[in-house]
Amino acid sequence: MQDRLSALFDHFRLQARVFHVGALCGRAAFDDTSDVGHLHVLRSGRLRLDDADGGQRVLDQPSLIFYARPTAHWIAGEDAAGAELVCASVRIGADMGNPIARSLPPVLVIALDAASGMQATLDLLFDEAFNVRCGRQAALDRLSELLILQLLRHCMTAGTVESGVLAGLADMRLAKALNAIHAQPDAAWTLETMAGTSGMSRARFAEHFRETLGITAGDYLTDWRLSVAKTLLKQGKPVKNIAMNVGYNNASALARAFAARHDGESPTAWLARQG
Repeated sequence: MQDRLSALFDHFRLQARVFHVGALCGRAAFDDTSDVGHLHVLRSGRLRLDDADGGQRVLDQPSLIFYARPTAHWIAGEDAAGAELVCASVRIGADMGNPIARSLPPVLVIALDAASGMQATLDLLFDEAFNVRCGRQAALDRLSELLILQLLRHCMTAGTVESGVLAGLADMRLAKALNAIHAQPDAAWTLETMAGTSGMSRARFAEHFRETLGITAGDYLTDWRLSVAKTLLKQGKPVKNIAMNVGYNNASALARAFAARHDGESPTAWLARQG
């Protein structure tokens, strides 16, 4: 069985930082102006979850709540004893416009007893969270990253997402083309070569790709290349070298593609704005 996620994470670094462990008795607010998403793991108690659109739900069983992108939301413990939580900030790649973040809904809520393949990691996470040991913060951060990776697996196998790259990777034919594109963004991809990699005709591939991912194969390829370029920009690589690494003949060609997706902004201007 092919590995459908490793090629993605060869180019994107998944980072989590646990910032809260324990009972939440009051109300905590999170805004959408930062460059991070959030993971909340409810171990016990009742938790109220509110979003900026007025949506509200109360969770009364252990659950995983994942905001892959910066999203305004509020959480509050509903009982006198509070809700017992592990909370982490999350970054996926150089910015939140990458294919993984875009493929997930604004908020994903999964009951822990339905989180297939994650129980051992959850047990380790809670064991580290509620015991004081050397290296606890590093262990919590790495376990949170592993949990998110397992969540992405769950989304593919359980059909949790209906469009985007995770839905595409859940399709064995499209996964062949997507894995190849992810592994080789510098290749001279055409619709014909992508279709051939998937074992489909050009017309069928184009239609099936658009129906499944909600975007054309050509647009996805451009977005993927620019997402990889952003990662390399943040690593301090020269724009000329980046262009060759992501399938453009020169820095000018990369700049044109970048500007078309970023309201005329150049790669170097985008990088400067990242601080």
